[in-house]
Amino acid sequence: MTRAYPPHDTDSADQLVLPTAQDEVAAVGSEAIGGPAGRRVLPGTHWWTPLRVILIVAIGMFALGMVQKLPCYDSGWFFGADSQYAHACYSDIPHLYGARGFAADLVPYFDRLPGDMEYLEYPVLTGLFMEVASWLTPKDGGIDSARTYWVVNSGMLMACAAVMVVCVARTHRRRPWDALLVALAPAAALTATINWDLLAVALLAAGMLMWSRSRPAAAGVLIGLATAAKLYPVLVLGPLLILCLRAGRLRAYAAAVASAAGAWMVVNVPVMALAPEGWKKFYTFSQERPVDFGSFWLVIAQRTGNPLESANSWAIAITVLLCAGIGALTLWAPRRPRFAQLAFLVVAVFILVNKVYSPQYVLWLVPLAALARPRWRDFLIWQGCEVAYFLGIWMYLAYTSSGDKHHGLPPEGYQLIILLHLLGTAYLCAVVVRDILLPERDVVRRSGVDDPSGGVLDGAPDVFAPGRPVRRPAPLPGPPVRWGTDGGSVS
Repeated sequence: MTRAYPPHDTDSADQLVLPTAQDEVAAVGSEAIGGPAGRRVLPGTHWWTPLRVILIVAIGMFALGMVQKLPCYDSGWFFGADSQYAHACYSDIPHLYGARGFAADLVPYFDRLPGDMEYLEYPVLTGLFMEVASWLTPKDGGIDSARTYWVVNSGMLMACAAVMVVCVARTHRRRPWDALLVALAPAAALTATINWDLLAVALLAAGMLMWSRSRPAAAGVLIGLATAAKLYPVLVLGPLLILCLRAGRLRAYAAAVASAAGAWMVVNVPVMALAPEGWKKFYTFSQERPVDFGSFWLVIAQRTGNPLESANSWAIAITVLLCAGIGALTLWAPRRPRFAQLAFLVVAVFILVNKVYSPQYVLWLVPLAALARPRWRDFLIWQGCEVAYFLGIWMYLAYTSSGDKHHGLPPEGYQLIILLHLLGTAYLCAVVVRDILLPERDVVRRSGVDDPSGGVLDGAPDVFAPGRPVRRPAPLPGPPVRWGTDGGSVS
């Protein structure tokens, strides 16, 4: 008896997929460091393993992103709003140090804040992250503390970035170099220290790694913690349900959901019970927040002069409709989609339809995009659109905050930048959907694997596939590898 796919834990170093051998853009780019890897290269035989190289690159890119914020660190955050927009170096972190009471040692969710916010408008685990950083920040009552607070947070977020790239590198064991897409993503470097999103991104990446190792309970705990830091990670549980239904792996799904709910409750219930008004601020703020930067709702509102007070209801309805479409695609696709493909699509839908798009939201998609569609051309097209949006929003804010209307980007230009961002994300969604409908176009499956991020789904036969006979998925064209029942190679 033979298996169509190797067990997920038997991949060896000499089976690593080299992007320079499969991707023409990667091959051309490699000329800067000596050209594509040849057939005599022996991966894993020296200190410079793929994981170490990727980690060093990621830390280097993160440091460059911090350097990009230097004009604001020197003066822009504190002595002129126009400067922080003109230099595209804005960050929420130093501003919220004082505005959300951390400089005054107020306790998040328990103490009321100065001004109109009343309570901290962030999820509980993110609030704890912010509070820990404030404990590590010496308080002198001046702007030096706010600067130090940004530096402390940047160090903690750098650790999150390192966790993220390591998890992506290890999720597809035969394709660690795909994580180089994450490490080199320019939009990620530019937005990493704007806000605290990297905490949730790292936790979700770790959760997906655990799922790929067939550890659904551990995956659920990490997804639950990610949801306690930011709401969007819970979305990946939706497509995972349909995948487990099609593969007959509902027990593993139940373990993941139960663990996720338990982890979320451990973080939230104490605050919910002791400070209910402060705890619910994030949810009421999200619901009541008007149409804001980056969304196509803002384009409509600016073009029509209508504030679109019903945008929240419309956004929810469209999101539900598109997610239902993803569910139908999962069930009726000719071959069961990969988990990473669907995770990317459902988060991308949330971003495209949401009534606000902050520039750091690109971080949500970067690791998912690298796992779903590891093609340098498509990834760089999308990143180019996101870098353009990053520059565009600050130019627009420079225009609106300055009395000089000859500088910056007027609303019409900003609307075009928003459309460019939407088109870039939609393009990446389109090629992922194409890969699902035409699995022979999926670069991950060309090497003969099924779903490296699928864990218990990897190589599992379909037990529920409407309109088709139940069968084990056949391998796609790739290296002819056959494996015995004991995991040993028989060819």
